[in-house]
Amino acid sequence: MAPEFIPGLELAGRFYREAVRPLLDRHFTGLAHTAALIGPGSEVLGFDTAQSTDHDWGPRLQLFLHPGDLARYGAEVRTVLARHLPADIAGYSTNLVPTGERGTVHMRPVDGLVRHGVVVAGPAAWLTDRLGFDPFGDITADDWLATPTQLLAEVTGGEIFHDGLGLEAVRRKLAWYPDDVWRRVLAGHWRSLGDEESFVGRCGDVGDELGSAVLAARQVHHLMCLCLLLGRVYPPYGKWLGSAFARLPCAARLVPVLSAALAATDWCGRERHLCEAYEVVAGLQNESGSPRRWTPARGGFTTGRTGCWTPGGSWRRC
Repeated sequence: MAPEFIPGLELAGRFYREAVRPLLDRHFTGLAHTAALIGPGSEVLGFDTAQSTDHDWGPRLQLFLHPGDLARYGAEVRTVLARHLPADIAGYSTNLVPTGERGTVHMRPVDGLVRHGVVVAGPAAWLTDRLGFDPFGDITADDWLATPTQLLAEVTGGEIFHDGLGLEAVRRKLAWYPDDVWRRVLAGHWRSLGDEESFVGRCGDVGDELGSAVLAARQVHHLMCLCLLLGRVYPPYGKWLGSAFARLPCAARLVPVLSAALAATDWCGRERHLCEAYEVVAGLQNESGSPRRWTPARGGFTTGRTGCWTPGGSWRRC
């Protein structure tokens, strides 16, 4: 029988305290280290469920060492863990075995040495590999803008269980954009919204309801990202975007409106609900402390002609 589900961050904390730390104290007394679970994985963002345990999930963490200690002790630390880690923590196997062509790992019973999920690395090298820049140094505007928000969410999420190397200070640097970069990212989403705002209706004008629906979905995506950014939350990738959005204070008001825009069967309905959402999010922008305040107002795009195609194929004004 499968053990009772434990959120991955909680499991990682127990793994460190009950298994990894005692081995370090026994075999490497006084070794400075940071132990954390950050990086990829639904549990890092707090979105894991029992379904998540089917792959790339289990007792795991990063064990960061000073570069000199990594060169001197890194291989030995990995060997000690492989030989002496317990077979399981809270009923979950500590043996994480790569299977299949995609390189995913799966928990399997221990048979010999433990193929553990402890990544032993130097913090600067590991973070540079994840982000594409070294956050221990100066972070440029290009560094911020070139880094997907999913990656920023990964390295600032999760949890540090012991911090002998000062990793938390670096995570504070990455916790949120500098103000000018934040404004630039917000502007990019508003620009994208403006570029296609009229197309939801224009597709409907020629009877293309499918194209209109696809465009409406893109607008909804940008609006959700804007709300997260205005709430100072890095938008995760598509799998968890809705889950992260649902945690925002504005979600109670916007989820029904955005859902209605996606469920609408004609472009008039889509535009009506999207206009309401635009107004709400523009209000959130005003509340964010932006130096430029907007007065949200609805209006025609060019000729002011509004209408929609009926199921029978005739035009009617809306």
